[in-house]
Amino acid sequence: MLPDFLRPLVLSGPSGVGKSTLLTRLFAEYPDKFGFSVSHTTRAPRPGEVEGKHYYFVSSDRFKQLIEEGAFIEHAQFSGNYYGTSFMTVREVGESGRRCILDIEAQGVRQIKNTALNPVYAFISPPSLTALRKRLQGRGTETEASVQKRLATALKEIEYAKQPGSHDVVIVNDDLERAYGVFKQLALGEKIEGDALPLLDD
Repeated sequence: MLPDFLRPLVLSGPSGVGKSTLLTRLFAEYPDKFGFSVSHTTRAPRPGEVEGKHYYFVSSDRFKQLIEEGAFIEHAQFSGNYYGTSFMTVREVGESGRRCILDIEAQGVRQIKNTALNPVYAFISPPSLTALRKRLQGRGTETEASVQKRLATALKEIEYAKQPGSHDVVIVNDDLERAYGVFKQLALGEKIEGDALPLLDD
């Protein structure tokens, strides 16, 4: 067992970059090696989402109560809803002998750096902003206003990723097979080079 395998893996990157696809494949290939930290959220469940599997769905009042109790490693407001990662869910995954993977946005990454979690930070990058825009529009679930909102948030994520030392590894999701191969090595605790962050100024 490689020592890095025991550290939680924090995955960040703009909405629409393909994080969920990479994670779904990893969990399907290695169902016993990894555990997902299930976040709390105040947003309404989407069709097919299961309580306790995809999210813990809570009211705004309950969420604020959890913040006051110090339950969260990180929490953020995104598109009008709260999202948070609790210490409890990360601990439960680790205690089951699996590597905990956290899907977090930039604001949350900054917060985690102020805790004793000591994870490996990976940024999943689009090859270009044009490609990201196409992916978001291609989802068919987003209005144009929502796409613009997500792109604005993406730019903030990218600005943070451009800061030296913000992440340990960058993986560019230009080709899914290639990106998954690199991501899988990283998740298994292997030492990888990673990619250079694209300019992302188009």
